[in-house]
Amino acid sequence: MAIPVIDFSKLSGEERAKTMAQIANGCEEWGFFQLVNHGISEELLEKVKKVASECFKLEREEGFKNSTKVKLLNELMEKKSSDRLENVDWEDVFLLSDNNENEWPSKTAEFKETMKEYRAELKKLAENLMEIMDENLGLPKGHIRTAFNGGEEANAFFGTKVSHYPPCPNPEKVIGLRAHTDAGGVILLFQDDKVGGLQILKDGEWIDVQPLPNSIVINTGDQIEVLSNGRYKSVWHRVLATQDGNRRSIASFYNPSLSATISPAPELIEKAQGKEVNQEGAYPKFVFGDYMSVYVQQKFLPKEPRFQAVKAK
Repeated sequence: MAIPVIDFSKLSGEERAKTMAQIANGCEEWGFFQLVNHGISEELLEKVKKVASECFKLEREEGFKNSTKVKLLNELMEKKSSDRLENVDWEDVFLLSDNNENEWPSKTAEFKETMKEYRAELKKLAENLMEIMDENLGLPKGHIRTAFNGGEEANAFFGTKVSHYPPCPNPEKVIGLRAHTDAGGVILLFQDDKVGGLQILKDGEWIDVQPLPNSIVINTGDQIEVLSNGRYKSVWHRVLATQDGNRRSIASFYNPSLSATISPAPELIEKAQGKEVNQEGAYPKFVFGDYMSVYVQQKFLPKEPRFQAVKAK
């Protein structure tokens, strides 16, 4: 079983209706899908791979080797313990946003210029995808984007997590990234061409997200689940540690402004009336900043109590 792969270029041709249906299926049945021919040039993607790899070697690798998680794993192996490392991720990660440009890596040639260009392209793709979701859900054009921005102003948060999962000598003892759902809106992942490890939970089974050169993996976060009144569920996913290869993972996310109020679209509450699931009240109305306050404490725990916690605020 493999997650859907969708040719995004066919949206502008005779197969538009079929492609819209494929995206709807990807959102409703999977919560994850891969886009090919998405409009981002291979030249730019190759530059992103290059600067990300160079940045890790030049500015990040030494810090990872001396990190607490590496020391903890070494201690565990020296003791010949049968235990696993809990509450630890075998990941090196840093965040890029418009608000922290002064903290971006500065020693890697062309890193800033390349990632600024890449982020601009990804943001446009995210906004395009949100309009497709609007249409597939029967919502007015721009509904999701306006909700995330808290109105017409451009207040939504667009962040990019640059991660590497270095080779792990004992991958059975630690996970790359613990299982979780994403807190925000639309996530666009540029993953490694060769080194796998990303898995999603589908029908009780962990399924590999197959590496596909220069594709963009799309998944929906908790806020899309709420806005869609449960039609588009956020999906549990994780990354396994591996002995071979240094997995690159660049995840960009279009999230609501912290001050944005999120709730199910009224049109979708009306459609749910009379059905056994997703009735009015299944998802609360809340301020995204309040949700994030709960999420940072409960990221790796079941998501339903998070909704209940903000409902009580």
